[in-house]
Amino acid sequence: MTPLIRGPRLSLYRFAPRDAAGFMAMNADPRVLQHTGDRPFADEADALRFIQHYDHYQRHGFGRWSLYTHKGEYAGFCGLRRAAGEVDLGYRLPWRLWGQGLATEAAQLALQLGFERFDLDSIVGRARCANPGSIRVLEKVGMGLEGAFTEEGHDWLQYRIRSHEWTGLPFLR
Repeated sequence: MTPLIRGPRLSLYRFAPRDAAGFMAMNADPRVLQHTGDRPFADEADALRFIQHYDHYQRHGFGRWSLYTHKGEYAGFCGLRRAAGEVDLGYRLPWRLWGQGLATEAAQLALQLGFERFDLDSIVGRARCANPGSIRVLEKVGMGLEGAFTEEGHDWLQYRIRSHEWTGLPFLR
């Protein structure tokens, strides 16, 4: 498979059946899901069904993308999602890969695709206030705090970056 984009340590790909085992294992970890509100997949077949029915690429041209290290290790997902008239940046990595800067690298790559390939005007990022790691990622990629809100009993922050604020990828300079 050909990646959509490559960074120093990661490549982004469209979801594919090869992702099912890694996706299922990642979502089985309560540490990973603690700030998402998602439920774990029932089994690998359930993860595969999700991947096979994921239609965001067909509907919008972009979506969430699987992450793989250059060593071929499944590293989660990152990408863009159109919902409620906005495009949001989202990412999820297996717990063993947290704290290594991979979410920031993946988010930068997704923003590059959003602004440079898909010609988006604005991208938002949302993180629960109780998730400082995710907040740091949004700040590191240049998003500015836009506001706060409460949803389903959780306090959230919303960040935004506009195309004219996008300065590119610092690790490619």
